[in-house]
Amino acid sequence: MSLYAVIMAGGVGSRFWPRSRRAHPKQFLDVLGPASLIQNTMGRLQGLVEPENVFVVTHADYVEKTKEHLPAVPEANILAEPVAKNTAPCIALAAARLYALDPDATMLVLPADHLVQNVARFQEVVRAAVKRAETREGDAPGPLVTIGIRPTHPETGYGYIQFDADGDTDGVADDGPADTPKAHRVRTFAEKPDLATAERFLESGDFLWNSGMFIWRVEAILDAMERHLPEVHALFAPLGEDFGTGRQAGAVADAYARTPKVSIDVGIMEKAEDVWVVPGAFGWSDVGDWRAVHSVAEKDERGNAAEGHALFHHTSRSYAKARDGRMVAVVGLQDVVVVDAEDAVLVCHRESAQKVKDVVDYLGLHGLEHYT
Repeated sequence: MSLYAVIMAGGVGSRFWPRSRRAHPKQFLDVLGPASLIQNTMGRLQGLVEPENVFVVTHADYVEKTKEHLPAVPEANILAEPVAKNTAPCIALAAARLYALDPDATMLVLPADHLVQNVARFQEVVRAAVKRAETREGDAPGPLVTIGIRPTHPETGYGYIQFDADGDTDGVADDGPADTPKAHRVRTFAEKPDLATAERFLESGDFLWNSGMFIWRVEAILDAMERHLPEVHALFAPLGEDFGTGRQAGAVADAYARTPKVSIDVGIMEKAEDVWVVPGAFGWSDVGDWRAVHSVAEKDERGNAAEGHALFHHTSRSYAKARDGRMVAVVGLQDVVVVDAEDAVLVCHRESAQKVKDVVDYLGLHGLEHYT
């Protein structure tokens, strides 16, 4: 079986305003070093997936940027969405393309904008997940596998996966190394919890953060879609014969115009029966907002982190980003985020970073789209 990677890169990343804009969204930002987030995602596939086996699903507006950031990916492997309809249609589009190319393909699905600090360990976890995904029983198309992150604190911003810690497992012999990644059956998925519930999840030891990374045989995900999202399946599965023809753009546009907007978690993973998870601990973050950037950035002795020319005075646990040629000074404050962009400045409490999206929504509603 051949392994293919699908990078989901259609998001806007509004919580990263004012640096993330509609014309230059989060996945193309270099928020954690010289390379962009999507380039880092591609980089961690080296040794796992050949560049010609990497596909990217992105908004039509971002196709050219994707080409610029990922020149090793063949142009034909960049699949354009005319409109964002969440992750299930995105994955359905990629699955239809892969099935037409290789019906026996195994499909690794990754968001474009995550942080992985320990790439070697990440690859070990992926290989264990691939092994489980390619294990079939009888005529079954195979299981659906996801990667869960071992929680380090009671996070309320992530969904959770409860797994069978003591029951059915796969991927390591009894006498193998204790830290060898192995797959466990999933018991249930949980939405983002309140703090008390997150603390209970952490204490239980059998809950993981839901990373949004998936591995399955392409036949398995198409079978699951046919059973659990028949409307999506009916729209996207026939697209296989349209790829590479003059009908492709019109057929894809028609499918997106008619498909419901639904996530792969709600539409399939929470309903499917044969679902497994491989726990991992490899320095992961979904880098969902500026608070997350502060949490993974290098800090001084007072817990401050900066990018660019920033000065902290009587300030602690804060983050500042200055643009080229300018300095940001933060005086007498704690737990703040300051981000200086060319035409806008963000100042917020670090724990309110998720609410930056509300600013973008406000700007759009009040005719100030040029700031978004």
